[in-house]
Amino acid sequence: MKKQHYIDGINQVHFVGGMVRMDTFVLAPRTDGEPAQEDAGQLIMTPQAFVGALNAMQQLAAKLAEAGVLQAQAPEGQRQ
Repeated sequence: MKKQHYIDGINQVHFVGGMVRMDTFVLAPRTDGEPAQEDAGQLIMTPQAFVGALNAMQQLAAKLAEAGVLQAQAPEGQRQ
């Protein structure tokens, strides 16, 4: 079985040394009940791989919006 890594999100994306680096996080419980973001590492890929992944995610987001799972949103800066 292939190893799997779970993340709750990406908090920053950088372009350093010719590679795209995405800082990932997981949510961890705290005593006050509010979850805290904890570093889960980096996802590092070539610019070409990043563009391919971005296209795949945009296609999936469109399908999820079409199915009613997500609400379509205008890109930031184009919202009214």
